[in-house]
Amino acid sequence: MITGLDHVQVAMPRGAEGAARAFYAGLLGMTELPKPPVLAARGGCWFTSGAAVVHLGVEEPFSPARKAHPALLAEDIGALQAALTAAGYACARSDEEIPGVRRFHTHDPFGNRVEFQQA
Repeated sequence: MITGLDHVQVAMPRGAEGAARAFYAGLLGMTELPKPPVLAARGGCWFTSGAAVVHLGVEEPFSPARKAHPALLAEDIGALQAALTAAGYACARSDEEIPGVRRFHTHDPFGNRVEFQQA
């Protein structure tokens, strides 16, 4: 029986850890987690915030996820959307699709779709 969710993995191109850190830690305010040495050798990076854990793993050849995506909860969805927009990320609001849920989508630096919902 399933008891929870440990993490979500999103693909990234090799050598793009700096861009991942700028987006997930810098813009989203997540904390980078150290990877075990055997996994660190593969590249990529891991991030956490609250109960959310996102692993970025190197995929070759790389292809961004345009439909599949993590949905992350945010304390202030308006402030987050403003920060992402100011940093050059296009954001699409979808508040009307699920009654009572404030949310929007954007793409990380690699083109992976990411959803944000008001916590």
